[in-house]
Amino acid sequence: MSLEQRDKKHIWHPLKQHQLNPDSLAIIKAKGCILTDEYGNEYIDAISSWYTCMYGHCNDYITSRVANQMQQLDQVMFSDFTHKSAVKLSEELIKILPSNQQKIFFSENGSTSTEVGIKMALQYFFNKEKKRNVLVAFENAFHGDTFGAMAISGLSIYNSPFKDFLIDVKRIPVPDGRNNRAVLEQLKNILCENSVAGFIYEPLVQGAAGMKMYNTDGLNEILKYCKANEVITIADEVMTGFGKTGKHFASDHIETKPDVICLSKALTGGLMPMAITTCTQDIYDAFLSNEMSKGLFHCHTYSANPLACSAALASIELLQTEEIQKSIRKIISFHKTFSERIKNHPAVKSTRHMGVIFALDLNTQSERYGELRDKLLAFFMNKGVFLRPLGNTIYIQPPYIISKSQLQKVYKTIEEALEIV
Repeated sequence: MSLEQRDKKHIWHPLKQHQLNPDSLAIIKAKGCILTDEYGNEYIDAISSWYTCMYGHCNDYITSRVANQMQQLDQVMFSDFTHKSAVKLSEELIKILPSNQQKIFFSENGSTSTEVGIKMALQYFFNKEKKRNVLVAFENAFHGDTFGAMAISGLSIYNSPFKDFLIDVKRIPVPDGRNNRAVLEQLKNILCENSVAGFIYEPLVQGAAGMKMYNTDGLNEILKYCKANEVITIADEVMTGFGKTGKHFASDHIETKPDVICLSKALTGGLMPMAITTCTQDIYDAFLSNEMSKGLFHCHTYSANPLACSAALASIELLQTEEIQKSIRKIISFHKTFSERIKNHPAVKSTRHMGVIFALDLNTQSERYGELRDKLLAFFMNKGVFLRPLGNTIYIQPPYIISKSQLQKVYKTIEEALEIV
């Protein structure tokens, strides 16, 4: 019996309606940019397995570092102990983060990194005996699946069953360069009418919304206004962090820096689950007290797992190499050329790209998990390319190590798909 058949007996997969689509392809090997299924078929992983394996699958540099760590220290609880890999990671991460970031808090996944950011903002004011219980987020935002993260997300398919149980969130449109002033006025009205603790945002690219890209100046004005009104700014860089926008962090494109930054996904090069929430000294200082209850009581069993810290250290070292930076620049150039080539195709409504992220909207409407999406996904897989459309949006976010020929195959496959839409 195949793995695919055995899977159906006990496993409940995420983001899946099993009655409509009970099958799950079994992957038995991954190396570089290639996924191999149990039947020997190969697929170019053109989205880096949800933006995690940016240095390729089973990267030798990362795996060797983790293998060495396994021989020294595998796991230790982090509430009472520390260890070399965590300390070293904190030192190296702070070096590449925006200069106002001073403290890092470990957790286990992207949702909990934003959950911690939300708690930091709300408890910051609680500790100062100020009542601020409202958050602001963008329309169509996505920040994760835990309750706090879900509350600030704006995609109803993910959170509509739980809407009566969520914290109070006010939403504003993303600034697009034309509506910047109107968005800022809307934010001003929200702050006048509510006790706002924090503003959380995906800087410059909204991933789950279909790689929606928005205006840098407009975001900067929002952040400046928040700062002027003591609203904690939280940058969710779970998707955008570690080089994907052409800089180490999307926040590096923006003059006004966030108070809090949420990190995961490519943090460990996709090898191990881990997340980090960073903050300024001012945020951290608000939790210092003789009262135990004013501490940040959020803890995961595997926080700062030594193996994950080793993977993250190796990934950060790779990110800063000239080889990886050169690869990022090449991908940016290839995306630009591809965009010019297809932007006037009758099936294409629009194209956009930032860093290694490329997206196009098809000139047709489709539900996020509708027939068109399923048709395109099957087409891509049959061609040996793993792309996962979001409604009528096709996007690419390839590993930095992808070869020119592999990337050209991805482009060619998309162009072939345009003929069947």
